[in-house]
Amino acid sequence: MQKICRTPRILFSATGSGCGKTTVSTAILAALCQYGLHIQSMKSGPDYIDPMFHTRITGRAAYHADPFFSTAEQMRELAANVSENADLLWIEGAMGFYDGIGQTSDASTYTTAMVLQAPTLLLLQPQGMGRSVAAVCKGFLELEQPNPIRGILLNRVRSGIYAYYREILERETGIPVYGYLPELPEVHLESRHLGLLLADEVTQLDEKIRLLGETAAQTIDLDGILALAAEASSFSYPAAESKPSPSFRLGIAQDRAFCFYYAENLDLLQSFGAELVPFSPIHDTKLPDDLDGIYLGGGYPELHLKELSHNQSFLHDLRCHAASGIPIFAECGGFLYLQQELCDADGQAYPMAQLLDGTAHMGKCLCRFGYVTLTAQQDTLLGPSGTKIRAHEFHYADSTENGNAFLVTRPNGRTWQAYQSHGNILGGFPHLYFPSNPKVPANFAGKCRQFREEKKRL
Repeated sequence: MQKICRTPRILFSATGSGCGKTTVSTAILAALCQYGLHIQSMKSGPDYIDPMFHTRITGRAAYHADPFFSTAEQMRELAANVSENADLLWIEGAMGFYDGIGQTSDASTYTTAMVLQAPTLLLLQPQGMGRSVAAVCKGFLELEQPNPIRGILLNRVRSGIYAYYREILERETGIPVYGYLPELPEVHLESRHLGLLLADEVTQLDEKIRLLGETAAQTIDLDGILALAAEASSFSYPAAESKPSPSFRLGIAQDRAFCFYYAENLDLLQSFGAELVPFSPIHDTKLPDDLDGIYLGGGYPELHLKELSHNQSFLHDLRCHAASGIPIFAECGGFLYLQQELCDADGQAYPMAQLLDGTAHMGKCLCRFGYVTLTAQQDTLLGPSGTKIRAHEFHYADSTENGNAFLVTRPNGRTWQAYQSHGNILGGFPHLYFPSNPKVPANFAGKCRQFREEKKRL
């Protein structure tokens, strides 16, 4: 059955990384939620951390609108379904507006805006510029046509100079400036090697969110932004199918060491019958009862090496489960956890679960990163040889045994191998995006149900 998406929506992008996009986005989301609006957010690009901030503010799971992972039809269907009961769909871009694959705009935030027919706000920091700020904005307006940019926002601007920039920009570009966010040192969001600190790690985050929201309500034309969002064109989409009753119990590692999961991946697993059962390799002494599968996502195990390595009770229970034949899937941080040991940046080794081969070690720069396509070179938990799925890599760690179950291909043609497959256990660095090939989570769900049936016969 086809439905019509009429949810007001807006896409928020920037001239480049480092412009304060996350801070300004946080401020606007906080202000709109303080209005009492129900906001659904999405993120363009393979990002786990920004969506955590969105969720902290909106109280709703954040999803991804990513043109590399999804077709245009899939993006529209997902956006419409998740925002069906929302007052506004807020889409936050990644990097600069036109930054896509290689030297192109392919799979960029611009692509997302065009696919979702979303009026776009462009954020920039004008420090060190006078009238030149108009040249920057005119370049963004003219580089690609048609162009969805309908408004401008400024960051780290003093109230006394805002009118100066606004007059220049509106006169030279013909589009409105919807306000600014001043410098607020007291709400600085700290970063680490993979990006911002996790939302749960930021000190006094709720107080910072409150202050950001109150400031945005005073300095940004929120009513104007809502009016602009209401101009978004409607489009048709297929209604989502209702989720079935659970048919197997899937344990999912969820704590500060393991927290990188696409909401879409979890939704798909539930649509194939998974009951998601959270557990913590840091704090729990054993796995939850009666599991039929285990999913260890990415995160920051390198920041919790002592806790993970010293939790011998949990490690023993995990090894016993593995010996029973339970399907175990691990990606990136979860892959590090399943290896023999993990060395910190100083070279000190900590024993890990020892269910996969190899020693992992932390580096000082990104190892392999970017969009990739995986092709299975053998039968695995996720499907037969030849199975393809899209993913991304972004990690400072490397391993002496990265595995060879999948061939990994970058859009530029570069290849390498990844994922160790040992019977009921599969682990590797790439973060998979299940909706790019729903057969993959379906196959994993099937293995979990098969294990459940085998348990019943014992």
